[in-house]
Amino acid sequence: MRQNHAKYCKLLLYNIRMRRTRTLSVTLPPDMLRRAQTIARKESRTMSELVREALRHYERRSWWDDVNAYGRARAQRRGIHEQDVDRIIHETRAAHSKKK
Repeated sequence: MRQNHAKYCKLLLYNIRMRRTRTLSVTLPPDMLRRAQTIARKESRTMSELVREALRHYERRSWWDDVNAYGRARAQRRGIHEQDVDRIIHETRAAHSKKK
């Protein structure tokens, strides 16, 4: 029994030292909370896991929006239109394959 207690204490100390999370309080309208709880149950997730995944999704979407805005601005400065993209890709690939 004493040996199991020692293992538990080591595990507990390890988890305390390694914890890199902070607690956050979030308020949601009741209908949004119910939807979030339904999604969490359906996907067998905790609410924390659901919120973390939602934030990761938001970050990816935000990054992608920034990349697209950058690309649109560059294309506009160069006078490239959407219908030109396929042709330019094929021309560029052909030029690169000739160099090899």
